[in-house]
Amino acid sequence: AKSKNDYEDVADKIYRLRELKQNALVENAERERKRQRIAEMTDFLNEQSCELEEYDEQLVRRLIEKVTVYEEKVNIEFKSGVEVDVEI
Repeated sequence: AKSKNDYEDVADKIYRLRELKQNALVENAERERKRQRIAEMTDFLNEQSCELEEYDEQLVRRLIEKVTVYEEKVNIEFKSGVEVDVEI
């Protein structure tokens, strides 16, 4: 009976470790996706030849995922996952 319990304990640990490994792999893939998106955004911005003097629809659609307006601030969520709050 003890041998069976030992086996089950080891098997449970193996399953937990596999799950932790899978979670770590998923997190690493997500982090790498964000890094890649930030690199793409940086390249795009570096390709721009002049300073912005007026609203640029293409730039906004390429960089910004969502803008949320609150009473005292505006929250800008970029497609890279970065969020910025601007007080108004």
